[in-house]
Amino acid sequence: MKFIKHTGTAVPLCIDNIDTDQLIPKQYLKGTEKTGYADALFDTWRYDENGDPVAEFPLNRPEYRNASLLIAGDNFGCGSSREHAAWALQDYGFRVVIAGSFSPIFYMNWLNNGNLPIQLPKRDRDALAALPPETEMEVDLQEQKLRAGGKVYSFELDAAWKERLLTGRDAIDLTLDFETEISAYEKKNPYWQGGCHAG
Repeated sequence: MKFIKHTGTAVPLCIDNIDTDQLIPKQYLKGTEKTGYADALFDTWRYDENGDPVAEFPLNRPEYRNASLLIAGDNFGCGSSREHAAWALQDYGFRVVIAGSFSPIFYMNWLNNGNLPIQLPKRDRDALAALPPETEMEVDLQEQKLRAGGKVYSFELDAAWKERLLTGRDAIDLTLDFETEISAYEKKNPYWQGGCHAG
């Protein structure tokens, strides 16, 4: 999935160490499809013991219902390697997560699903979180800029990941760029000519 520009509103959840079990608890990990997890996102925070929405939780507040950017704290996505965490955020409608830092595995899962992780210092995240809920934020990946509230915030992203998002190409697409070389190697090195021989 391509990511070139995105405009949307943001919901602040400025908590450090939001882990994958908080993003989507283990009981929702039985499926292998990438959709159907929106209601499970932040399950233990969004709903009480009776399954009713917790009115004070940001995602349940009317002014944040349609947010597509999430502003978080440090070490976002820590915990297990479950890709369902990225799927749940995406299925809910998020395309951008802004945090101070990310778990490396979540970071790659989020990128691999065509979404953008943005690392910003706390002062910038606090400024964004303080904006009125209806404030539109524009993310321009080509320029690596986030514009909101009359200010511009720059962010970094590895050039290879940036190219993949802009073009919508995944790891399989990149591998197929070398199909000729791979075929030539396989012909010269049959799989049965390994280093362990009988006899």
